[in-house]
Amino acid sequence: MKAFKLLPLLASIALCFASSAHASTFDLETAGVPEIQAAVDAGALTYEKLVKLYLARIAAYDHKGPAINAVITLNPKALETARALDAEFKAKGRRSPLMGIPILAKDNYDTADMPTSGGDFLLAKSVPYADAPTIARLRDAGAIILAKVNMDEFAHGGVGFSSRGGQTRNPHDPRRIPAGSSAGTGAGLAAWYSPLGLGSDTGGSIRGPSSANGIVGIKPTNGLVTRRGIMPCVLSFDTGGPMARTVYDAALELGFLTGVDPKDPLTRTSVGLFYRDYTQFLKKDALKGVRLGVIRDLKGTDAEVDRVFDASLDELKRQGAILIDPINLPAAAIQSRTTVMEPMRAEVQDNYRDYLATLRPGFPKSIAEIAAQGIKLTKPTDSFFPHPSVFTRFKALSERVPTTSLSYTSAKQYGMAAVQGAVLGLINDQQLDALVYPTRSRRPELIDPNTPNIVDRPPTPSLTSIANVTQFPDVIVPAGLTSDKMPVTISFFGPAYSEPKLIAYAYSYEQATHHRVSPSTTPALPGERFEY
Repeated sequence: MKAFKLLPLLASIALCFASSAHASTFDLETAGVPEIQAAVDAGALTYEKLVKLYLARIAAYDHKGPAINAVITLNPKALETARALDAEFKAKGRRSPLMGIPILAKDNYDTADMPTSGGDFLLAKSVPYADAPTIARLRDAGAIILAKVNMDEFAHGGVGFSSRGGQTRNPHDPRRIPAGSSAGTGAGLAAWYSPLGLGSDTGGSIRGPSSANGIVGIKPTNGLVTRRGIMPCVLSFDTGGPMARTVYDAALELGFLTGVDPKDPLTRTSVGLFYRDYTQFLKKDALKGVRLGVIRDLKGTDAEVDRVFDASLDELKRQGAILIDPINLPAAAIQSRTTVMEPMRAEVQDNYRDYLATLRPGFPKSIAEIAAQGIKLTKPTDSFFPHPSVFTRFKALSERVPTTSLSYTSAKQYGMAAVQGAVLGLINDQQLDALVYPTRSRRPELIDPNTPNIVDRPPTPSLTSIANVTQFPDVIVPAGLTSDKMPVTISFFGPAYSEPKLIAYAYSYEQATHHRVSPSTTPALPGERFEY
C-alpha cells in the first residue's frame, strides 16, 4: 500500500526532472524572430509582453541613461495592436513569421497613423494619407510598427542629426555619431529596441549606420523594393531595405518587402527575380569554394579598421572562401561619386515636388519653400532644433541646373551604365562570386556640436555609393571590434539580383564568427531573460 502511494510522488519528481531537462531560456538581448515565436508558441511570451519589454528599453535608454535619442514618435497604439494580435493568434494561429514582431521605421517611410517628417520640423505634423506599400505589407503580415526613428534631415547628411529630433548617439560610445542617414534605426537596433528595422539608402544610408552600430543591413538591388511611399532623395539611387540584428532576421524581413509595384516602374526589373522567402538560401557552408575579390582601395584610412578587416579575411579563408587579394575597383567606379552622383542630385527638386504634392494641405510644396521657411529658424522652438545647413543646401539645390541639362542626362543615360559595366567587367574577368570590403573605412567620428551649421562637411571616405550608382546589392555583417570597442563590418557586394548568394555568404560568415556585440551603455533590464 505504501509503495502504491509513492507512485504519484515519484511520477511528479520524474516529470519535474524531465521538464527542467528540456527547459528553454528566452533572452531579449539575443532573441531573433525564431526565438521570439518559439517563446510565444510555448505560452511563455505574448506579443503584448514583448512590446512592453521593448518599450521599457526605450524608456530607460533613449532619453535617460546614455540618451541615445533614436526615437522620434512612439506608436501610441502599439500595445493595443499587440493585444489584438495575441487574441488573433489564440483564435486562428500565426498569420506569418512576422506576426507580433516590433519594427523601427525610419521617419521617411509613410505611415498613415503617425507623422512622417523626414526629420524636419516643418513636417512634424504631416500624417500621410496612406501607408507606404512596404509598411502596408509588413502590417498585413502582422508586424507592429513600434516607432518612427530619427534620421539625417531629408536624408541629407551622415551624422544622425535633424531639426526635429536633434542628435542621435551611438550606443557603443554615445560621444560618437551613429552614422546616417538611417541613424535612428541603426542605433535603436544596436540598443535592441526591436529586432527589426527599416532604412533607406541613396549612397550608403542603410550600410553606414548598420556598420557604425554593429548590426546587419541589406541594400537591395534597386527595383527589388518599391520606392513609393518613401520620402525621396535621388530616386535613381534610392532604395528601401531591411536592417536587423541577425542575417536570418534581415533575410526574413526582405521577403516581405519585395514584389512588383505597378506605380514604381523600376520594380518591373525584378519580375522573376524576387523571392518572398530569402531564408531558404541560408546555409552555414555557403562560403566553401566561393571566389571573393578583396577591395582595398581605401586601405590606410584607419589602421584599426584595416586590422579587423584583415582578421575577417582570415576567417573567410578558414570557411573555405578563395580570396583574390587585392582587387582594385575601376577608376570609373571610384570617381562615380563626383562624376555621376553629383550631377544627378538635380533630381532632388523634382522628386520632392512630386512627393510634397501628396501631402495634406498646409505643408511646403517645393524644396525652395522648405529652404525659405527653414532658414528662418535661428533658435530652438519648442522641441525643434536649428539646422540651417540643410536648408542652405536645399536652397542651392533649388537653384541647380534642371534634369533636362546635359550634365544630368549624360550621367543618367551613360554614366551609370559605364560604372555598372566596369564593375561587372571586373567581376567577370576575375571570375568572382562577389566583392568584399570594409563597409566603413574608419570608426564613427566624435559628435561635432557645430553640425547644424556645417554646410559642406567633407565626406567619410567610402565605397558604398558604388552600389547605388550600379544599382547592385550590398549585404553587410559585423566583423569584429576595434581596440576601443567600436564595431567594424564587412560588405558582400555583387551583381544585380544576387541577394540569395550574398545573404548566404553573410549568414555563413556570421554563424562561424558571431561578432555582433551589444553596447555596454544599454545593458539588459529585469524581466528580459527567463526560463520556460
